[in-house]
Amino acid sequence: MDSRLGHRERLREKFMKSGLKGLHDYEVVELLLTLGTPRKDCKEQAKALIKKFKTLRGVIDGDEDELQEIDGIGPKNIFGMSFVREMAERYLEDRIVKEEIYRTPQDVVDYLYVSMRGLKREIFKTLFLDVKNRLIAVERMFKGTVSSSAVYPRDIVKSAIKKDASSVILVHNHPSGDPTPSSEDKRITKDVVNALKAVDIRVLDHIIIGDNRYFSFASEKLL
Repeated sequence: MDSRLGHRERLREKFMKSGLKGLHDYEVVELLLTLGTPRKDCKEQAKALIKKFKTLRGVIDGDEDELQEIDGIGPKNIFGMSFVREMAERYLEDRIVKEEIYRTPQDVVDYLYVSMRGLKREIFKTLFLDVKNRLIAVERMFKGTVSSSAVYPRDIVKSAIKKDASSVILVHNHPSGDPTPSSEDKRITKDVVNALKAVDIRVLDHIIIGDNRYFSFASEKLL
């Protein structure tokens, strides 16, 4: 048997026996890389990625161009990591659908913090809730930089009506780690609140996620 295949099989067996707790971060990355390079030893690339991005999360959330600076990392590997990240987010969303998610801003932060902190680009999401504050769906409205030219209130209104939502919660992250709202954040919030008010749908909160802290428009009485 090819020694590379034997090593890979041992990693798989190790995972099946003990789960991720039985693997080092670089071994998790190594298994992940095999999705894109099934016949190549990925151990050195995995170690290089952990060295560069420090943690497993850092690798998974890494910028595509920076990831490909590692020799041997190509588009197929990027696809594998992106797929796993998106699948994990979908899984978490599906688990909580129809559960009461909003009692306090912390509930929302607990739900979305893992997937939204530490990102290098801003992600803007809308949570759609029913009359009992149960989650109907989560929709990523855009990825980039939060601005009035990127966030369209009419798109949020359209999705809310389509999903028969009674209320929404707006959430986005600040890559700087500082969740303090900018003047643009406040302007966007006001525009969305007014647009949804016209169709009798409430904005319960706009939460900005930073590093180990967050800002709630509702808690600060800015809605």
